[in-house]
This record gives sequence, C-alpha cells and structure tokens, in this order.
Amino acid sequence: MGKRLREQSVFILAVLASGRSHGYAIIASVEELSDGRLTLTAGTLYGALERLHKAGLVERAGEESAGGPPRRYYEITPAGQRALADEVATLSEAVRQLRGVGLASP
Repeated sequence: MGKRLREQSVFILAVLASGRSHGYAIIASVEELSDGRLTLTAGTLYGALERLHKAGLVERAGEESAGGPPRRYYEITPAGQRALADEVATLSEAVRQLRGVGLASP
C-alpha cells in the first residue's frame, strides 16, 4: 500500500469524484458529506488541493466568472480515482477488522 491520504484529502477526492467543482462548493460539500464533522477553511482547502495537484490526484479544470471574482475549478484525475478507491478499501477493511473484535458499531 502507498502513503495514506489525510482524512480531508479523502473527502475532497470523494467530492470531486462526482464532478468538477470550485473551492467554495468543495468546502460546503465536504462539510455535508462528513455530516459537519469536517469544516475546511479556505487555507486548508487550497493547501490540500495544491498537495493533491502535486501528487497528480487532482487537476485544475479552468476558471469561470459569473459576474463576481473568478472561480477556479478542480477535477479528480484517474490516479486520484485509484487513490480514493484504495483508501476506501483500506478503511473498509479496518472497519471489518474492528467489528471482528467488537470495537466498531454496525
């Protein structure tokens, strides 16, 4: 197995797996997907996106402006899809093992 992703990166990739998105929408979607457990600031988000971009897991997908400041869009790459699938499989296996010893709820 390769290097594990940070939790915030897993959620960012999960959001982008459903389609390209811009920063504010990613922040809102991560908060919704995590049931409010993860609240990203702009600095945290853009730092994570830069790390994911350097790792080849996301790419910039253009800028658009609808009368306001331009919004930079991002999308997941095929490598990002694989990394997300690997991370989900790893987490699923951990939950399965913990249930086996009575440490995880159903």
